Amino acid sequence: MLPLTLLAIQKVSDLLTSNSALGQELASLTNLVHGIPTIDPAQVILSSAANDVGDSDSRLGYPRVCLYSSGFKNSQLEKFCSKSGVLGGTADIWTSANLVDDTDRWIHYYVEAVSALLRKNVGDWGDGIFFPGVYDVQFQPPKAGGMGFVQLARLRFDLIISQE
Repeated sequence: MLPLTLLAIQKVSDLLTSNSALGQELASLTNLVHGIPTIDPAQVILSSAANDVGDSDSRLGYPRVCLYSSGFKNSQLEKFCSKSGVLGGTADIWTSANLVDDTDRWIHYYVEAVSALLRKNVGDWGDGIFFPGVYDVQFQPPKAGGMGFVQLARLRFDLIISQE
């Protein structure tokens, strides 16, 4: 069995990639807007790699979603569970383009697509993992990198853990 910190994030990855859910959500948001690149399921990865590291890895392109656990606090909220508390999850959403206006506009569509899928999946994810629906998004300004300019939005969420 996967360690809890990988299992929980794998569940998020499955949520975004099964049946190309993220691509379909993005397509529904951008059906009247042209030129926004889609996010292929292969671009949803379990990694906390920064863009400069990701740029040196030829397998990683843009846009991409990097998923990782940012921490777990076993606060023993439930008396008879060996693991019960809160696991912090992070989705780093990256985009890049040769025009700063493109990255600055596209990032909002990508964040909306990821957050919409999370909102649609509030509740029990199985294996003692529950998503209560709370998340926080922070946008960073575009900077040089990637295909000219790169931008990051960091979406943080908590998962409630209750495992024996």
